[in-house]
Amino acid sequence: MIRIKDLSFRYRGSSEYALSRINLEIPPGDFLGIIGSSGAGKSTLSYGINGLVPHHFPGDFYGELTINGLDTITADTETIARQVGSVFQDIDAQMVASVVEDEILFGLENFGVPREEIEERLENALNAAGIAELKTRTIRSLSGGQKQKVAIAAITALRPGIILLDEPTGELDPQSSWNIFTYLKALNDRYGITIIVIEQKIPLLCEFVKRLAVMDKGALILEGDVPAVMRHVDTLKAAGVNIPRVTELGSKFAARSWYYGELPYTLAQGKVMMGQVLSWKQPAQKESPYVAF
Repeated sequence: MIRIKDLSFRYRGSSEYALSRINLEIPPGDFLGIIGSSGAGKSTLSYGINGLVPHHFPGDFYGELTINGLDTITADTETIARQVGSVFQDIDAQMVASVVEDEILFGLENFGVPREEIEERLENALNAAGIAELKTRTIRSLSGGQKQKVAIAAITALRPGIILLDEPTGELDPQSSWNIFTYLKALNDRYGITIIVIEQKIPLLCEFVKRLAVMDKGALILEGDVPAVMRHVDTLKAAGVNIPRVTELGSKFAARSWYYGELPYTLAQGKVMMGQVLSWKQPAQKESPYVAF
């Protein structure tokens, strides 16, 4: 369980708060998407969760942030890393080895995993990520999507209860992005790993996550399940969130009383909405009892 209470943070040397009175609970097994425009505070919030704020990025920290009862202020980053596995936006900067196998072994060996467990964890992580055939490949020979899977495999081999990803599909094509989220959903469904994803591809995110948290100017302005959050079209647009086109279309239909269902956020839901809209018939006008002369 991640508990965030009245969290505010200001980077050293800055007069503006990057986070302002954040209150949020993330239960075990959640799949949470964090969205917002550039500069909304998403990455800073992730730094708080994995302990980089304030241990690596110093500043003024107010409030509380605990992970399974562990206070991130008093705990060191290595202890936090055993609870939260992080996949950063710059994957190349995260890689420490030249070969896929060594990349995964690095974490296992440095976290003191018993030697008799290492080989099994290595193979399980490679197979779960669907990259067993890449075991002996060099990192530099991999595509962006393959590197993402290697980074995630290296984290899952450590068996953290929480995986935190900052824009994992930022440089990926649509198919590779879909594959990454399919893998994350499998980790969430099969192993109960809590997944927290910061992502700009809102339509893709909405198809996979259980809940959304929306940030604007360092504040948490909306939080809840996907349908509940997507109802707030005007608030999302004012916060600079690029909402799915099908959601915006649904809101326009609803404003004209052509559609009364939940606003769609996937193409499949949009197809259902269009079927209802196209079958809609305007109520027949009653015939006037008066005769015009």
